[in-house]
Amino acid sequence: MNRTRKGLHGKVALVTGAGKRLGRAVALRLAEEGMDLAVHYGNSAKEAAEVVGKIEEMGQKAVAIRADLRSVDEVRRLLLEVGNELGRLDLLVNSAANFLPGSVISTTEEVWDASLDTNVKAPFFVAQAAAPMLRRSKGSIVNFADTGGLLGWPGFIGHSVAKAGVINLTNSLAKALAPDVRVNAIAPGTITMPGDPPEWEEDFVKLAPLKRTGRPSDIADAVVYLATAEFLTGHVLVLDGGRTL
Repeated sequence: MNRTRKGLHGKVALVTGAGKRLGRAVALRLAEEGMDLAVHYGNSAKEAAEVVGKIEEMGQKAVAIRADLRSVDEVRRLLLEVGNELGRLDLLVNSAANFLPGSVISTTEEVWDASLDTNVKAPFFVAQAAAPMLRRSKGSIVNFADTGGLLGWPGFIGHSVAKAGVINLTNSLAKALAPDVRVNAIAPGTITMPGDPPEWEEDFVKLAPLKRTGRPSDIADAVVYLATAEFLTGHVLVLDGGRTL
């Protein structure tokens, strides 16, 4: 059965951090939906090239673009290249992230700055640079928060604060860019991927009322939904098997 959403076919998406893990899964799923892709990467050139190859095998256009999202100049160059290479932009998925440990005692200034720069500063400036193209296409943004931004993780304080910032950023952008651009977020939790330590899944199963972990396909499905839900903006979709209940 053809699962392609008519609303996405023939359009263009930029997925940040698309060389690995959830960003990769999202980029490939959007290509299955008929979208052309800008595959952003930081240090994962080989992986990004593999993603581009897979997308091209599906018959879609794809380009890999490197940028350090902590630099506003590089963010602006990234969006300029997206426009030059693909001609338009309909969907921005801010999935690039880091996950740095740090307690109230152990968190250093370096860890704090790195957490906020990658997880909340970068999505804002990517959205800012993407806004003109998204306004022209009446497009949308999907940000990646996570359950740490809702619960607060004492072993990952900088990360939790940054992801809470993504939630507020989503609300603020949804108001600022309406009615032309919709802005929503996903807050994943208890998600595992191939290669993750087995103990992660065991722990997540205990925490989630559904008694199983989520998969990358669950996240990709959610991105497709948010990208096509035309009457939804400023919403944070918590995808955690009930972890936050």
